[in-house]
Amino acid sequence: MAGRNVAKRAIDRAIASAAASTSRYPHFAGTTNALFTRCTTSTAAPSSSSSESSSSESSSSSLVKNFDVYRWSPEAPKGSEASKPRYQSYQVDLNDCGPMMLDVLLKIKDEQDHSLSFRRSCREGICGSCAMNINGVNTLACLSKVDKTTASETTKVAPLPHMFVVRDLVVDMSNFYAQYKSIKPWLIQDEEETKSSGGENLQSKEDREKLDGLYECILCACCSTSCPSYWWNSDKYLGPAVLLQAYRWIIDSRDGRKKDRLIQVNDAFKLYRCHTIMNCTKVCPKGLNPAKAIAKIKTMVK
Repeated sequence: MAGRNVAKRAIDRAIASAAASTSRYPHFAGTTNALFTRCTTSTAAPSSSSSESSSSESSSSSLVKNFDVYRWSPEAPKGSEASKPRYQSYQVDLNDCGPMMLDVLLKIKDEQDHSLSFRRSCREGICGSCAMNINGVNTLACLSKVDKTTASETTKVAPLPHMFVVRDLVVDMSNFYAQYKSIKPWLIQDEEETKSSGGENLQSKEDREKLDGLYECILCACCSTSCPSYWWNSDKYLGPAVLLQAYRWIIDSRDGRKKDRLIQVNDAFKLYRCHTIMNCTKVCPKGLNPAKAIAKIKTMVK
């Protein structure tokens, strides 16, 4: 509105100036009238053109993509369609949605199907809650960007593979966390020695750097559930994530139970089910290398 008023005042000044010029120079009258006609026409045109452009934008702004999401509910009546594992299709306008897969799932849950279940928390790739399988690849939904160039293709979203499904995209992590607990993921030191020293638990820069690429693990289980050995032996094989965490405590210079930790993991199933096929390293959303950590443990126990 303010811009339109400014333009009107400018035209009024131009008309007044043109009128004065016409009285002073009569032979410019035709030119002045033509100029006035062009000015009034140009100010009126944008309203119609803008409405046309806005209508064309609204008609071409939608970019709908199809998402097939795994669904299963233990609460559904037995024998019903909802009681069977299935993929359910949802259509989402990518131009009216956030860029990540987590945004898509939240939009589906908020606007289309409130019963859809999945884990999520930080939205920053830190908590590891939203781990799932997207188009056959284990990843975090909050870090998986939806490619608009493939809007015509269907994206499949499933829970982490070879895990017991609690509901929809939520899997049972009890065994995974129990395995993590079994490696005692905390510093273990001699209490008498710690009390007698009475000082800080210091660590050199060099020893601290050895933990880089290990402590960043967020226990999302993307690596473990991409490993065929873990699929078939998850009750015995610790898996890439837990073994990476085990190595993190084994090489910590502040820990006093390095030998005991190596003895604990030195088992035909706990450690040696790893055949270094590198699936774990390929899918890690934090860019870590569990296979390398496992190989380092194998060289230390020999």
